[in-house]
Amino acid sequence: MARSSLSKDASSVGDTARQRIVAGARQHFFAHGFRGVTMDDLAAELGMSKKTFYAHFQSKTELVEAAMLAKFAELEADFGQIETESSGNFTEALHGLLACLQRHAQEVQPPFVRDVRLAAPELFKKLETRRAALIQRYFGKLFADGRKAGMVRKDLPAELVIEMLLAAIQAIVNPQKLTELGLSPQATVPAIISVILTGVLTTTGRKNR
Repeated sequence: MARSSLSKDASSVGDTARQRIVAGARQHFFAHGFRGVTMDDLAAELGMSKKTFYAHFQSKTELVEAAMLAKFAELEADFGQIETESSGNFTEALHGLLACLQRHAQEVQPPFVRDVRLAAPELFKKLETRRAALIQRYFGKLFADGRKAGMVRKDLPAELVIEMLLAAIQAIVNPQKLTELGLSPQATVPAIISVILTGVLTTTGRKNR
């Protein structure tokens, strides 16, 4: 029994250390990018020994992916809560999802998007795939509910709207295009969704936005 308790305590300490590392990496990576910082730099910034740090993450790529997964897990949890709390209310759900998306996007600055795309293209692909899955799941359901409520046009297939939405985000939300347009990810993604939504809403839907 004592051995089991000690094992749980050790596991808890390990989880806490891992969470600290991921939280610290998110704060630094998302704001400043990650190409210019080393694992040793992060360990020192967190006041953590290199041995403890490397026991949880062997490479920077692994840590970047963990930070991204934590971010998406929070976003999905928030989307799910909004969906539940706004069930049956299209306008409230629309406003909630857009506000949530903008709030989460504010954490991710252009240097991080640039670094992931250039230094870790496989992770960038995962980021795009995960983002597309979340948009398809939650906004796809929102469109379906909106059609039933008379808020969304019935002459446009929901699948087509989602594809247009994803294509626009993929084409514009990349470092080169954002730089050319002088835009940031946190302003661009919600703006794209808002513009496309305006085109798919009925007159009633637009009045209730």
